Amino acid sequence: MITQKTIQEVMNTAKVEEVIGDFINLRRRGVNLIGNCPFHDEKTPSFTVSPSKNIYKCFGCGKGGDSVRFIMDHEHLSFPESIKFLAVKYRIEIEETENTAKEIENKLITDSLYIANDFARDYFCDVLFNRQEGKSIGLSYFKERGFREATIKKFQLGYALDERDEFTKKAIDKKFNIEHLRTLGLTSKSDLDFFRSRVMFTIHNISGKVVAFAGRTLSSDKKQPKYINSPESEIYNKRAVLYGLYFAKDAIRKNDECILVEGYTDVITLHQGGIENVVASSGTSLTKEQIRLIKRYTPNIKIIYDGDPAGVKAALRGLDLILESDMNVKLVLLPENQDPDSFLAGNGTEAFNAFLKDNEEDFIFFKTRVLLSDTGNDPIKKTIVIRDIVSSIAKIPDTFKRTLYIRQCGEMLDLSESVLLNEVNKVVRSDAKAKKESNSPHSQELPVDSEDQWLNPKPVLSQSEPEILRNDAWQEKAVCAILVNYGHQVIDETKKQTISQYILESVQDILSYFDIELYRKIIEQVGKKIDSGFTPDHAWFTGHEDEEIRNFAINAMSSPYTYASWEKKEMFLQTQKMPDENYVRDAESALLRLQLRKSKRVIKELESYLKDATPDVVETEDYGINFKVYQVLISQRNEIAEKLGTVTL
Repeated sequence: MITQKTIQEVMNTAKVEEVIGDFINLRRRGVNLIGNCPFHDEKTPSFTVSPSKNIYKCFGCGKGGDSVRFIMDHEHLSFPESIKFLAVKYRIEIEETENTAKEIENKLITDSLYIANDFARDYFCDVLFNRQEGKSIGLSYFKERGFREATIKKFQLGYALDERDEFTKKAIDKKFNIEHLRTLGLTSKSDLDFFRSRVMFTIHNISGKVVAFAGRTLSSDKKQPKYINSPESEIYNKRAVLYGLYFAKDAIRKNDECILVEGYTDVITLHQGGIENVVASSGTSLTKEQIRLIKRYTPNIKIIYDGDPAGVKAALRGLDLILESDMNVKLVLLPENQDPDSFLAGNGTEAFNAFLKDNEEDFIFFKTRVLLSDTGNDPIKKTIVIRDIVSSIAKIPDTFKRTLYIRQCGEMLDLSESVLLNEVNKVVRSDAKAKKESNSPHSQELPVDSEDQWLNPKPVLSQSEPEILRNDAWQEKAVCAILVNYGHQVIDETKKQTISQYILESVQDILSYFDIELYRKIIEQVGKKIDSGFTPDHAWFTGHEDEEIRNFAINAMSSPYTYASWEKKEMFLQTQKMPDENYVRDAESALLRLQLRKSKRVIKELESYLKDATPDVVETEDYGINFKVYQVLISQRNEIAEKLGTVTL
């Protein structure tokens, strides 16, 4: 059996547009891609692929799902076979195990590690705001950097006391496993606190879970490392995490661009200044895993460098990976002795944005210009630079783009286009040959797993139209659709409450009155996941083993229509947020309408009971209780109706 870790890695890595693009021609339409459905004959394209949601949906035949589901349906493979198929495509090593008990144990350990990190985050945050040392040192530092309290809480910044083992003792008192604390790097091998006398930066994965911490010393002692970080663990792979991506992903998608900076404070300062499509590589070169994460939201990346020419030259060597991923890279060099944090603080958001726009330069041209500046008239140095530039151009997969770079770089390097083209083609052929040789024939084999729970899915249950019209199915469906689309979004930063938690709290009293079993089941299963410490996101729904839930999620996330990208034209709604930001208002409205419908139904039943009650029944305790309930429900109904602006009769 394939391990859950491998399955998750495959599903996180596989991009639906890349997988489907290997089989059918797709073309851009707004934020989505369309093409002719491979599952039924059609002349007018109705097959839609959503890169941002990582799903596909055909509005002709109804087929839909994620990358794994497409391979299963298109290639007629089982679930394990499809995972292996995609693992080969993305060169992911497959881990398999026969020991299901061990898998369960590992899952429990993983959950425990997340919970321990949450405890540590809350501890560091509490120290920052409520302990004297935290306030006088940590909070003062953050405020000196210009961070507002709301920003500090949003990024869950904290402070570690200058104490030997206070955190460790508190964690053990709360029954946390000491080995887990050591694994996470919260406690040393000597059972002392690992982070001491440092301001703390909380590191989240893409779904918002706390995976690690970075501690910055405020001491002037040069023997002390400026930053110390959590070690890699089962839940933290630094190569696959970008600081701030959890907070930036929506803005990256909207702006169709990701800004990359170096440090934690750079990210926080830019976010606070209204520039939210920004992440940090935390002082390391970008990795393939990090590039894949960014490319899920945009093919465009802008890298901001501090005003240090020597540092820029060193950094340029690590950017070819981005070109290999067919991303568009621009660079901005800030004035000398400036970083994004100081430049924004000193000049303001408007001036910062203007500087980026005026000084951004294509990576290849930037690299050519910078490296040429050091060659002078030395032919040997110039030859080395030319080979370096040729190597970078050869990494670009798009032939047309590569040709345009060859033409313009030929002028900059004072070389004929044909000479440069020949050299680039040599490198392209050499790289292609090396890649072909690295792929052994055995790597394409896809062994069959006989234990396949997906081969015989349960039939989709249907509801007759007249019955739907008689009950509250539309309101129940609307609430569940919001749960699927926006359940993982935070509705209250202070309470750290998500839309899912808000909906679950609001429907507990009326869940037993749901008319449609599917919608009740969705809410109950989401509740169980939240109780276990996981907030279901798009991937959880679209990869659900229950076909009913999976199909509902695909339909809820898909639409044959798209609204215009007005924000790109700098046209915004004046009285409310843009459509894809209205999830809080939509959730509140849908819940109120559902509660109103349920209240009316129960009121009607109680009215019938009270009206038909005989004199003997009127004298009973049950009648009195029901009458009081009726009065409360009337009051609640009127209150809800008033909020909705609805007239009740």
